[in-house]
Amino acid sequence: MLLSVLLLITLLPINPAPAEDIGKQMSIGIQSTKTLAIRPFEAVERDMLSVYNAVYESLILIDDTYMPQGSLAESWEESNNGKVWTFTLRDDIRFSDGTPITAYDVVASAQYILDKANDENIADHGFYYNLSYFVKSISAKDDKIVIVKTKRPYFGILYEMTFPVVPAAQVAYDAPIGSGPYVITSFNPGVSLMLETNKNWWKAKEPWVEQIIFSFTDTPRSVIENYEYGRTQAVFTRSIASTQYKTGLHSVTMSYRTSQLDVLFMNNTVSELTPEVRKAIRYVVDKQKIIENIYSGMAKNTNFPFYPGTWMYNESLDPTFSLNLEEARRLLTAAGWEDSDENGILDRTDAEGKVTNLHLRFYVYEEPDNDVRVEAANMIADMLAQVGISTKVEAMTLANAKEKLKAGSFDLVLGSFAMDVCPDPGFILMRGNTGNYCRYKSSRMTELCEQLRKEYSYQGYRQRLMEIQSLFAEDCPFICMYYRMGNVLSRAMYTSCRDVREYELLRGIESYEPKDK
Repeated sequence: MLLSVLLLITLLPINPAPAEDIGKQMSIGIQSTKTLAIRPFEAVERDMLSVYNAVYESLILIDDTYMPQGSLAESWEESNNGKVWTFTLRDDIRFSDGTPITAYDVVASAQYILDKANDENIADHGFYYNLSYFVKSISAKDDKIVIVKTKRPYFGILYEMTFPVVPAAQVAYDAPIGSGPYVITSFNPGVSLMLETNKNWWKAKEPWVEQIIFSFTDTPRSVIENYEYGRTQAVFTRSIASTQYKTGLHSVTMSYRTSQLDVLFMNNTVSELTPEVRKAIRYVVDKQKIIENIYSGMAKNTNFPFYPGTWMYNESLDPTFSLNLEEARRLLTAAGWEDSDENGILDRTDAEGKVTNLHLRFYVYEEPDNDVRVEAANMIADMLAQVGISTKVEAMTLANAKEKLKAGSFDLVLGSFAMDVCPDPGFILMRGNTGNYCRYKSSRMTELCEQLRKEYSYQGYRQRLMEIQSLFAEDCPFICMYYRMGNVLSRAMYTSCRDVREYELLRGIESYEPKDK
C-alpha cells in the first residue's frame, strides 16, 4: 500500500504553477461528496467545517495558544463554584442580513444541538453533540445575557461554547444565515460552493478577499491534481502525496494539526502486558521513525493525549519517553521474561513448569482514504522483535476492530481517537469510561479526572492536567503515538495564524492583505 502512495508522488509533476498573490478572488479545492445541504450544526465532512467557520461565529473562539477568547461574547464570569456561567454579548454584533444577534439566538442554537444530542430516535446526533455532556440548561436573561448551568462545573465549558450561532427562527433551516466575514452565495452539491464578503459584518474592516470559490472533488488524489494543474490556488488535504510540495519553490505549505490522535492500545487485563512490559514496549517503539518513513512527516509526535507545545502539555516529562532498548530489556527481565531456548522470542515458565512465549495479537484497522497504518503496524512489530516480543499483525475493518476493542479480545491495537475541542482525557482514562478500551484501572487516575472536572479556573485546571500526565507516564496504560497532520497547499500565505487547525483552515483569511497593497 505504501508503494502506491510513493508511486503517486513520483507520477505527479515536480513544479506547480508559479507563485502568485491572492487577489480579490480565491479558489480552493477540497474533497466533498456527502454534503447535500448546508447544515452548520450537522457537518458530515471535515473540510466543510472550515467553510462553515468562515460563515458562522460562536460565543468563544480558541486562539493560537489554545486559550478561549471572546468572539460574539464580550465577557463571561462563573458563579456558584463553576456551576453557572454568564456570558455577555457584544453591543454591535449582527447577522449578515443586518439584524442584531441576541441571547435568544444563542440559546436557540444551543438548544437545537442539545435536543438533537438527546434524541434517542436518531442515529446522527450532530457534530456538536458533546455539548450535551457539559450543559444542564441554557437560557437568556435578556437580549444580551446568556446563562449556562453546567453538568460539569469546570474550565472546559469554555471550549464547548464554540458552536455556531444562527437566528432562532432558522436553527432547523438549510443554509441559515450567519454573522461571520463571509456569506454563502451559491452551492452546487458535489461541484462547488461560493463565499462572498459579508457587507454587514460587525467587525470594522471588510476582508480583502471578496470571493472564495470551493471546487469539490471525490478523491484525495483529484484534490491535489486540481492544485497541480492550476485549477485552484489552494487545497486542503491530508494526503501523504502532498508532502512533495514542502520543498517546492512556488508553493506555501501550511501544515495543520488534526484532532486524530493515533495510539497503540494495550490490553491491561492480559497477563503478559504487565506495567513493566507495557513500559518496555514504550521504550522500544520509535515513533519518529514511523512518522518520517511511513507518514512522510505528516504527524506530530506526542507522549500524552494533548497537543505538544500547548499550555496543557507536560513537556518536563518528555525525557522519560526516550528510546532505550537496554531499559526495555531490563524491564522485560524484571517481569520474568527470558529467551531460555535462544530462539529470539522471550518466554517464561510458570510454577507448574509450563513455558509461555511472549506473543501478542496485534490488530490494525485500515482507513478508507489512507491505508498506510498497516505499514506502521508492521514497523512496530519489527521494533518489538528486537527485544524478543513476537507479534502477529492482522489488518481488519474499523467495525471489526471496534468489536475487538469493546470485547477486550486483543493484546495490541493500532488505532486512533478523535479528540474533542475540550482538553479532557477522562473518557479514555477513567475506570469504566466509554473510551477506556485498554481496561486501565486506577483509582487515583479516576480521582484526578473527577477533580479536573471540578476545576473552574485556568490555574487549577492546568495543574490537574499536569498531575494526570505524571500518572499516565508512570502507569503507561497505552502509548500515545502522534497527532496526524494535514497540509494546506497555497500559492500564497493567506493567514498569519501560527496554530493552523483542522476545521478552522480559513481562520485568518479575513485579515489577509497582499504585501504590496
